[in-house]
Amino acid sequence: MVQGSKSKVGVIGGGPAGCFCAYCLQNDYDVTIFEAKSPLATLLPTGGGRCNLAHAEFNPGELAANYPRGEKFLYSVFSKFSTAETLEFFEKIGVETYIQNDLRIFPLSNSAVDVRQKFLQALNRIKFIEQRVDNIQDNGRGFTVTCGKYKYKFDKIVIAVGGHAGFMLAEKLGHNIITPRPSLCGLKTEQNFSDLSGVSLRNVSAEFCGKTASGDLMFTHTGVTGPLIYYISSIMAREKFPYNIYIDFTGYIDLQSMLNKNPHKSIKNLLSEFVPKSFAEYILKVCGIPANDKCHSINGAVRDKILNRLQRFEITAQGTRPDGEVVTSGGVDLKEINPKTMESKLLPGLYFCGEVLDIDGFCGGFNLQNCWSTAFVASEGIRHSQL
Repeated sequence: MVQGSKSKVGVIGGGPAGCFCAYCLQNDYDVTIFEAKSPLATLLPTGGGRCNLAHAEFNPGELAANYPRGEKFLYSVFSKFSTAETLEFFEKIGVETYIQNDLRIFPLSNSAVDVRQKFLQALNRIKFIEQRVDNIQDNGRGFTVTCGKYKYKFDKIVIAVGGHAGFMLAEKLGHNIITPRPSLCGLKTEQNFSDLSGVSLRNVSAEFCGKTASGDLMFTHTGVTGPLIYYISSIMAREKFPYNIYIDFTGYIDLQSMLNKNPHKSIKNLLSEFVPKSFAEYILKVCGIPANDKCHSINGAVRDKILNRLQRFEITAQGTRPDGEVVTSGGVDLKEINPKTMESKLLPGLYFCGEVLDIDGFCGGFNLQNCWSTAFVASEGIRHSQL
């Protein structure tokens, strides 16, 4: 770096990506974060308030496979900064972590508030400006950031704010935006499942559009939600509605043998051995079978009707609903970004990181890992551009 005054870097967005990029640069650069709301506030709801920091997959290639959009782009990114480096950073700022059985990584405190507080304390050389950025102008040898009537000049700019604000700024600077769509969310259904609202079923299997998945789901007043549905909504984020999902709630069972062994048990109680009683009652209702009918009265045709509902239960997805993590699928076109530096291929000195990019991952800490890794690579891209 040239001796004398430090180069000025403007970071647009005080979320996880923006703050981590600023942290990586703060010792050698004059860094300013623009954040209209509270810095790192988006960390607070993650992991149900416990802050799912990352996922315990330490192979960069295997880690990248958890991103329906961005997998190939992230190979290079994760080779420079992956899960191990993420854990080193949090240990350095005083956040101890642990790994759950499902490989999700959480702070030992199980508190997103604690993580945010320690992260903000580590940003001890950063200037924060609590204003919304209206425009970024390329001056040829730097940039001017406009916030209302105020203007600020920088040598480099990092756009790290997701959603409409980030897309608008990127688009004004000549970048193509892949149409954003919600991902990792619940689904609205054609079928009325209001009678089942709140009923959860664990470890069920799904078939949809030639693909398969398994996990937990829950019925709602307007459709379905839960980890399995979030996964499906992520895979199908770019597809058109409606589409069908077929759920197998039981796997293989020899229902006839069970009917024979329990002739005097009600069919409702027999099915309740495999699914919640309220769901068993629902299945029987839609099949037109009295819930208290005895097992000995169930003939072959009725048995097959029940099995079909249990093992190929049809759900028609008609749209998304605002629950789950609600990650955005879409953003700045990755073809216009250098994955080795996160610098724009269209405008030197402009960098991107985090959710503003057309990258989204599954549940489990993957979307925060995208923030940490792309932010680090952006900081290194800025550092090497000065050499």
